[in-house]
Amino acid sequence: MAQRFRPILFAAVLGGLFVQIAWADDRPAPKSLWQIVTTLPPTGQSSMPSRPWVLREREILLDLPLLHVLKDAGARPLPRITIELFDKSNPELDVTSTVSRINDTAVIRGTFKPPSVGNFTFVVTGNVLTGTIQMGDRLYKTEHIANSRLRLVEIDPGKMPPD
Repeated sequence: MAQRFRPILFAAVLGGLFVQIAWADDRPAPKSLWQIVTTLPPTGQSSMPSRPWVLREREILLDLPLLHVLKDAGARPLPRITIELFDKSNPELDVTSTVSRINDTAVIRGTFKPPSVGNFTFVVTGNVLTGTIQMGDRLYKTEHIANSRLRLVEIDPGKMPPD
């Protein structure tokens, strides 16, 4: 009698395994922490002086609700979060540490999920994010402009002036 139920038991176990695999691949799409600003409204600031260590730069606009989730050390698990760099590179963040302070500041550190290789450190105060991103031999920084708008800058470390 027990042998009669073996194929049914085997089919049930195998079916459960397929359901788990299909469910694991049904993760929500990642959200981008910032968007590229395509039309540049006036910022009320004069143009940046020539900086020979800057390889390229662009303005970006933060996704404020996603930023608030990212800086909340208690918000786990985090949604899938990407950042858009240059050349259509959108690495996914793998947050390893979030330290939130009482003064509305958080320090967020992590690496990137494969296949990307690198690390990042972001400091968030209110709606302002400053950070450093290392991707392979490329170095990026974010600079605050105004009202959740930032400048993403790719830097040539060899031309950077000493601090």
